[in-house]
Amino acid sequence: MADELNGKRVAILAADGVERVELEQPRQALQDAGATTELLSLHDGEIQARNNDLDAAGTFPVDALVKSASVDDYDALLLPGGTVNPDQLRVDSDAVGFVRDFMATGKPVASICHGPWTLIEAGVAADRTLTSYPSIRTDLRNAGANVVDEEVARDGNLVTSRSPDDLPAFNSAIVELFSRAG
Repeated sequence: MADELNGKRVAILAADGVERVELEQPRQALQDAGATTELLSLHDGEIQARNNDLDAAGTFPVDALVKSASVDDYDALLLPGGTVNPDQLRVDSDAVGFVRDFMATGKPVASICHGPWTLIEAGVAADRTLTSYPSIRTDLRNAGANVVDEEVARDGNLVTSRSPDDLPAFNSAIVELFSRAG
């Protein structure tokens, strides 16, 4: 079962402040299943990761800028969390536009923790069943989402999860969902 994502290209959209485990563990699960992943961000070089939003947790090299990325080049999209990361993404018109355009294709998208903030800003949360970190659930409700408190929420081409505690279930769900991309 290590090849269910062979030939799939997955965009991971993240900025400084990304929660390290929420980028690292899903990316590893995707790569272990055969996917090629590319880290898209707002600036080139490296992005700063965090542990629990507060502690520095190293860096990740950026593969490409979201402002130059094409939705057509990817089979799936991953939006990791951390509080600072999606807060930066949701105020960047290129990042928001990329997420909006990606969702419009019907290709699979996955988001964890605070990652759904970018879905809200992109205007794609309404009428979707989503989960997230507890502190942004009111934001999701205000955006018209049906919010559930489950380790993984599946709604068509979209999978969301609550927190790092849910990573095992989230990682399994994204591999399964992304395997249907094509």
